[in-house]
Amino acid sequence: MDKKQWRFIPPMEASGTIQMAIDSWFFQQYEKGLSLPILRFYTWSKPTISLGYLQKKYPKSWNHLTWKNAPFDLVIRPTGGRAVLHQGDLTYMVIMSLDHRKTLDIYQHICNFLIQGWETLGITLNYGTAKRGYIHNSSCFNTATIADLITADGSKLIGSAQKRGKKSILQHGSMVLSTDKALFEMIFNQVAPWHLTLTEQLFQDYSIDHIIEVLTQAAKKHFDIELITQPLLEKEWQEILRVKN
Repeated sequence: MDKKQWRFIPPMEASGTIQMAIDSWFFQQYEKGLSLPILRFYTWSKPTISLGYLQKKYPKSWNHLTWKNAPFDLVIRPTGGRAVLHQGDLTYMVIMSLDHRKTLDIYQHICNFLIQGWETLGITLNYGTAKRGYIHNSSCFNTATIADLITADGSKLIGSAQKRGKKSILQHGSMVLSTDKALFEMIFNQVAPWHLTLTEQLFQDYSIDHIIEVLTQAAKKHFDIELITQPLLEKEWQEILRVKN
C-alpha cells in the first residue's frame, strides 16, 4: 500500500509576522481541501515574543523591548496558549486532518515524533503534568502541561499550541535549542524553566540542519508517510503576503 503523502517545506528563517502568516495560510488551504498535510521547521530572523491567539493581557513594556540594540517583534499566533520567547529556538509546524480524538490525544500523537527524534539524538523527553492553573502565568514555558515536553530534571524545553478547524488541526511548537536564559528571565521576570537547553544536553555538537533531518526522519516513521519536498511557490508567497498585510 502506498504511504500517504505530506508536503515538507524546507526550513526557512523569517520574521515572526511572516512565519505566522505562512502557518495561517496553509491551515486555511488545508481546511478548503487545497493542500496536502504539511510538515515544516523554521527559525525567527530576530528576537520575537508570540502571544497566544486569545491572550489579551501582557506587560505593556513588551511593546518597547530591545536586545543588543535592536527592537523586539511582538506577534499574535493563530494558536492558543501563553507568550513564547523566540530566540535561539527551533519551531516545528504540522497541519493534518482532525479526527475524533480529544485535543490532548492529538497533541501527544503529534509530539511523539519529537520524543522519538530527540531520543535518537540522545535526549529523553516526557510529558508535563501542570493543570488548568497554568493560564494565570504569562509565560508558556514556566508551566509544563501534559501537552508539553520536559527532560528528566523537569526542565520544559518544548512547548506546543494548537488551532482546530472544522476538519483540520494546526499544531506548532518551540524547541529551546540555545535560548538566552538571562533574556528569558528579563522578559518574564521569572527564573528560566530549564537548567540546560537542548543543545547543551547533546553529547555531540550537532548542527541545526542535522537536528532537523533527524526530526524529519522521525516524523516519516511515526506518521508512516512519504514527504514531498516543495519550497513555497511564487503564487503562494503572494497570497501569504496578502494575509500578512
